Amino acid sequence: MHPGQRAADDDLVRRLVARQFPRWAGRTVRRYPSGGTVNALYRLGHDLVVRLPLTQGGAGDVARERAWLPRLAPLLPVAVPEVLGAGEPAEGYPWPWSVYRWLPGENPRAGALGAPEALAVDLARFVTAMRGVSLPGAPVAHRGGPVASLDRATRAAVEELRGIPGEAVDCDAALAVWEAALAAPPWDGPPVWLHADLMPGNLLVDGGRLTAVIDFGCAGAGDPACDLFPAWNLLPSGAREVFRAALGVDDATWLRGRGRTLSQALVALPYYRTTNPAMADNARHVIREVLEEHASAGHPRPRATRTKRGR
Repeated sequence: MHPGQRAADDDLVRRLVARQFPRWAGRTVRRYPSGGTVNALYRLGHDLVVRLPLTQGGAGDVARERAWLPRLAPLLPVAVPEVLGAGEPAEGYPWPWSVYRWLPGENPRAGALGAPEALAVDLARFVTAMRGVSLPGAPVAHRGGPVASLDRATRAAVEELRGIPGEAVDCDAALAVWEAALAAPPWDGPPVWLHADLMPGNLLVDGGRLTAVIDFGCAGAGDPACDLFPAWNLLPSGAREVFRAALGVDDATWLRGRGRTLSQALVALPYYRTTNPAMADNARHVIREVLEEHASAGHPRPRATRTKRGR
């Protein structure tokens, strides 16, 4: 998926574990299929999971989780990962890695939620709890800065999508939504604690209800709009309104949150379309949901403009 991505396999994990955590040596190791983009996951026996960063950029997330997860866990309403082993570079693997307790549950899937409105309430409770955290010294959340900081990458992604045959993205409508996010009043309050990556792959449910949130590698402080991702990457329109009402989101924050979610999807789609089907499909879903919401609010879709490519 990425330039410089590190190869990993079952044998490497066995050697790393045997060398650094001999109490777990001899356990079965098997790769766990995941649509994630930053880490490879390996089941270690039935109750543990090894998480190996795929790139040097992901290695920084390891330290963030080790530092903050133990302090965040007692303040949150659902389970979060528990670091049981702090692995270090060895066996030719160059970055720190971790062993976690395995958290049961399934990733929710947009369009196949058992109790979407109840899940919306659960998600709002989690986001509210994160915002209420008062731990000092919070790092800056990934993507937690001003919306304008995403402008160049967002516009570049839109232009790239214009040139990809077969991707039915209304790029002019997407730019209209993005412009609305840029025009929305910025967050003028203090930064709040955020998970900052509430994608379906980072949520676990059981019986349709939220049981755990994983992957805190992006967590930190920033604009509260950053944690509105589930509104468009997971929840149908009715549950989306439940989520918004439970959080008490004002119009400006909603516009910024929608723009941020759209930006992430626009950037992800051309990047992952041939390497990570789960991420690409989620991006298509987000773009579709955002543009439908924008149109249903009475905003006409812009007339298509002809470019040098004939579009």
